[in-house]
Amino acid sequence: MHDVVVPQVKLSSGERMPLISMGCAASPPPPPEVLTSIFLEAIEVGYRHFDTAAFYGTEEALGRAMAEALDRGLIQSRDQIFITTKLWCTDAHADLVLPALKNSLRRLGLEYVDLYLIHWPVRLKEGTQGFDFKGKLLPFDIKGTWEAMEECSKLGLAKSIGVSNFGTKKLSEILLHATIPPAVNQVEMNVAWQQEKLRGFCREKGIQVSAWSPLGANGAFWGSLAVMESPVLKEIATARGKTLAQVALRWTFEQGACVIVKSFNKERMKENLKILEWELSQEDSDKIKLQIPQRRGSPGDKYVSEDGPYKSLDELWDGDA
Repeated sequence: MHDVVVPQVKLSSGERMPLISMGCAASPPPPPEVLTSIFLEAIEVGYRHFDTAAFYGTEEALGRAMAEALDRGLIQSRDQIFITTKLWCTDAHADLVLPALKNSLRRLGLEYVDLYLIHWPVRLKEGTQGFDFKGKLLPFDIKGTWEAMEECSKLGLAKSIGVSNFGTKKLSEILLHATIPPAVNQVEMNVAWQQEKLRGFCREKGIQVSAWSPLGANGAFWGSLAVMESPVLKEIATARGKTLAQVALRWTFEQGACVIVKSFNKERMKENLKILEWELSQEDSDKIKLQIPQRRGSPGDKYVSEDGPYKSLDELWDGDA
């Protein structure tokens, strides 16, 4: 059994969230039974926070892994695992938010999720499949959608609610109307896209940042090698006797963000948790802050279109750079 204890942060909702999370997105995803065994391994190794989404198609496999972990005594009760899931853009219509969460809960086999996030500040026509959004982007009803998220919270179906991929202006707009402020903003964040302005804003407003793509997500759809091929990180990793990935993850963790790691390889899963055993020096941190060129790995251009609500990337990201 594991002896790793991942530090937790207290969210504005009063709930506690583990600061390392296992990402459950995979493209293409392995077969469900393979995924279930991978998630079980992650629980065995010590992961207690899982980050999924309706769009990932991995909720059912995760739910089965949790049920099995309880059966096998790997965990004693449901509340030992923190589950994040997300509202997809086709359901970002005020009247579809609650039904979408209920569908996620059914797939997960759970009575509540610990954190429910609006996946993107984007609304798509119902029934839109895949990533071809041409002519399908609708104006995003930020106020109505957030009110529906608050309803999910009041009904006890989501212990905390938040957003993902929101910039400072959109967060400000939610905060104007919110009776329950967003507890979390999950965004792309890594050494090559450090998000200083947005992190400062979130800190000021008591919003916890979660970092997706902490290694730059060199995926087919997005991402870059700016993290994994960084000469600055290579140098630090060699000097410290760590892997380059560990240095990158440790930096994100030391910024106070929740780090969403994703490896379906058991040895890597363990390596990723070992970032808790050491610290970067001030000199290391300064090098990372000052010497690594900054560039967004996932520009989000598929959400931008002449006939959609966001005509430019600047509008999508609120000019946060």
